[in-house]
Amino acid sequence: MKTSNQSFIKTICLNLFILGFLFTACNNSSSKDKTSKTEAEEIVKANDIYWNVKAIHPDGQSLDVKAFDEEGKSFDIKAIQNSDQDSFLDIKAIVDGEQLPVKILESNTKFAPIAAINNEGTKYYIKAITAEGEKLDVKGVARFENIVIMKAITKNGDFYGVKAISPDGKLNDIKGIKINKNEREMYLKGVGVHAHVVAMHAVANEDDFKIPVKKKTKTKKKKKRDFKRIIWNIKAVTLDGKNLDVKAFDAEGNIFDVKATQDSKQHSFMNIKAFVGKYELPVKIMESTDKYAPISAIGKNGTIYEIKALTEDNVKLDIKGISRSGNIIHVKAINENGEFYAVKAFAPDGKLNQVKGIKIFDRKVEMKVQGHPIYAHLKAVNQ
Repeated sequence: MKTSNQSFIKTICLNLFILGFLFTACNNSSSKDKTSKTEAEEIVKANDIYWNVKAIHPDGQSLDVKAFDEEGKSFDIKAIQNSDQDSFLDIKAIVDGEQLPVKILESNTKFAPIAAINNEGTKYYIKAITAEGEKLDVKGVARFENIVIMKAITKNGDFYGVKAISPDGKLNDIKGIKINKNEREMYLKGVGVHAHVVAMHAVANEDDFKIPVKKKTKTKKKKKRDFKRIIWNIKAVTLDGKNLDVKAFDAEGNIFDVKATQDSKQHSFMNIKAFVGKYELPVKIMESTDKYAPISAIGKNGTIYEIKALTEDNVKLDIKGISRSGNIIHVKAINENGEFYAVKAFAPDGKLNQVKGIKIFDRKVEMKVQGHPIYAHLKAVNQ
């Protein structure tokens, strides 16, 4: 009987030991989970930098720029820098804690209105405010292909530039950009959009223009403003400074030119096209699960033309989107050793632009072209 009791006690002790071990293991596991979670939460993220949006009076004074609802209540307008790049920033209206996109609206009027748009399609029109409290319209006043110039307009018809100013004093121009050539870019919550509003690095004299004055004339012929198209060469630049041709290739290995096209006096935001026969095909960064995003031209029937750099020995190097900084996708040629080469656009007179992917929306797929999902638009942009 004594032996039986001893055996029973040993069994209980063993079970208690096992329970204790399991309890300790669970606690340790829980502790590890908590530590892991804490470490993840402690990862430092860059805080958004809010740039102020101002209209600049000719005497150098700055005017506040605000969004207004129908009752006249005003809301802040900011350029938002959410990464290490400041060359291409979203413009948002801060309405009741929500960031609303700001767009140039489709319009039949001489100058296109600009408004923030909420999820219900309500428009908050953008105005500049003088020191006397007068509200000045802020509108799109002239288009140069992919760029729409924005100005605050006085009652006398004077134009004031609209700028984004960072907390440390950097200055960007605020402009409309267009991805397609049509008057309407898209519908946003039922509202026709002419262009997207962004803050970009300034380009000297790009918005130095005059609005043509309509004069009565007996003839119905209209005088056209001629601009001779300028074709920029696209090159990958090696680490020792050599320029490699960038070409488009079809499935049979046929080679086609890839160029940036300047179709107006502005050259801060240019299309990049593959020249295939009589067609100029759009070049896009494709949506992909690969480590680096492929870049292709897309034909009228959905045919894909791969974009490559060619070495002096005719070795094809991939050109891909390798990383993202806010709205910018960094584009590089990749050599056999995995080294990155910059990709640039060269003007005939020596001007230089960067070749970058541009994202307009927060979503992964920007749009579809001939059924192919597009991650970003390839453009030649001001450095």
